[in-house]
Amino acid sequence: MSVRFTHIRVSSNYYSDHEHISDFRWVSYENGDTGESSKAAMVEWINAKGGAAFVESANTKVAVGVVKPRDGDPYLRTYANGVWTDNLLSLPHF
Repeated sequence: MSVRFTHIRVSSNYYSDHEHISDFRWVSYENGDTGESSKAAMVEWINAKGGAAFVESANTKVAVGVVKPRDGDPYLRTYANGVWTDNLLSLPHF
């Protein structure tokens, strides 16, 4: 199955001035189903279950991949033309 992310929810960390994506809204390419999933659930779905996620804009479809930092939890980030990018942050918030 593959999905297109449509919205993100961000949360701030008391110990950091950075906001982090905590949840995603998505729509399935195969059947049009919609849903909402936590970051951890989407990391697991892509990493262990072979799911595929994308972000779309006007004429662009960008793949989402799992980043595994040495310190900290894995997270999602877009990967376009061989370069990690920040397309997820441009999605509307919910």
